[in-house]
Amino acid sequence: MIWLRYNNDQRSENSQNMATSKSVDQEFLEYLVKSLVDHPDDVKTGRKVDEMGVLITLSVHAEDMGQIIGKRGSTARSIRSLLRIVGLKNNARVNLKIEEPEGGSRAPRTSVDDAVGDLSI
Repeated sequence: MIWLRYNNDQRSENSQNMATSKSVDQEFLEYLVKSLVDHPDDVKTGRKVDEMGVLITLSVHAEDMGQIIGKRGSTARSIRSLLRIVGLKNNARVNLKIEEPEGGSRAPRTSVDDAVGDLSI
């Protein structure tokens, strides 16, 4: 019984310490993403809180973008799910925005009018 009481007291002290340092959800995201990418020094996160919840922005090296997105977006979806779980533990709605890097190799999107104009009937 004494051990449980000590353990609960220690847990509440840890949660107070985490509130004063960098946010738990942001630290979790950085740890997770840095373990997935080839350029962990280029991982940057930002955090904004508003009436809709918490928005965490993630930017990575251009070569690591495919590893973060995954096949058909499966890795990005999994990261978002894990962040929501972390947010639920802290009574917050957490969303993730993955920013496209400057040197990205993705071709710019074309409009519908340009695509229809390219068709020859």
